[in-house]
Amino acid sequence: MKTYTYENSTAWFKRAVKVIPCGIYGHFSPAPCVPVDAYPFFSEQARGARFWDVDGNEFIDYMCAYGPMVLGYGHPAVDEAYLKQRAESDANSIASPRMVELAEMLVDMIPTADWAFFARNGADVTNMAVMVARSATGRKKIVTVKGGYHGTAPWMQAPGHHGVMEDDHQHVIRIPWNDLKALEAVIAEHGKDIAGLIATPYHHPVFADNELPAEGYWQQVTDMLHKNGSIVIVDDVRAGFRLHLGGSCERYGFRPDLIAFSKAIANGYALSALVGVDALRVNASKVFHTGSFWFCAGSFAAAMACLKELQRLDGPNLMRELGRKLTDGIVSCAASHGYTMKVSGELSMPYLRIANDDNMMLQQAWCGECTRRGAFFTSHHNWFLSTAHTEEDINRTLDICDEAFKAMKEGLGAQ
Repeated sequence: MKTYTYENSTAWFKRAVKVIPCGIYGHFSPAPCVPVDAYPFFSEQARGARFWDVDGNEFIDYMCAYGPMVLGYGHPAVDEAYLKQRAESDANSIASPRMVELAEMLVDMIPTADWAFFARNGADVTNMAVMVARSATGRKKIVTVKGGYHGTAPWMQAPGHHGVMEDDHQHVIRIPWNDLKALEAVIAEHGKDIAGLIATPYHHPVFADNELPAEGYWQQVTDMLHKNGSIVIVDDVRAGFRLHLGGSCERYGFRPDLIAFSKAIANGYALSALVGVDALRVNASKVFHTGSFWFCAGSFAAAMACLKELQRLDGPNLMRELGRKLTDGIVSCAASHGYTMKVSGELSMPYLRIANDDNMMLQQAWCGECTRRGAFFTSHHNWFLSTAHTEEDINRTLDICDEAFKAMKEGLGAQ
């Protein structure tokens, strides 16, 4: 099986570092992709569940642009809706009726939602959610989960990150996931000053196994916070519309006060949404939070087309079943080569790691060998399935996985 090389990608990166800090910044940067020479860093085109890099190498994509690609790159119905709206009006001096139509659609789809607010990035709406919680309660402190991620504002980043000051975290309290006693202790100590809790619907950190909520966990969290007069915020930016079209809270059986969405909402067009209960409508209207491109109508039209297609396909169940076939196949393939592959999280966006590995070196090597053969995997982050992935894609992927394990066994490493 051919292994890829990346001469053009490397040349583009050398150009990039001269004019862009890090060359490629943020979560697309080369830093977490180890071994670095196993990965491309610039793409030329994408279609369906695949992309092609600047060297012409073809990849079955299991990162899906880190989540936004849910129906497949270049989905015709979504692109048509966007282009039709853009031809009429996109950025404008006043709002588009498409904004109202999308808000109505979300209110109809999502049991928790009585209203919707729109922005462009996930961090926009997680920030907005915290501001609404503080406005509604008059309190300062926000409880969140250790290892959780809610964007790049200073309060969201882990202590010690460059440019983040201790003062940025003075009102943020971090507790372990699935630990009701820790939450109870925090409420006992800080209850009168807790505006709310923000957490993902299940715990999906990087470089670590993902963890589902314990049975009844979220309902107990909700009961405890509401009894304390605090707001429950779900950060559904990554998981939203992949687990349940009514919000991931519907899969886990509870009702939060606010839900933040982005990524899969518009199949790659820039959009995010915060939805909430009627009791927070007035406070949401009082909080000032806006941006230069938040009213661009094309993304609203794309989102409506995307959500309609997810409804038609029963997208969450389809992606879950595709994820089951992929992960079952990889577990079996790994076992045939003497490895134990652990799968955690939700099957539509699973995290996999080789359990016979104390320092991630085997996992990194295997993901690199798969990537250089055409299955784009990362070792540090959960993967994503889309409705565009097919059984043929999965079968091809399993062949690649088998070859990658053979390469490791034969000591080829990154050759």
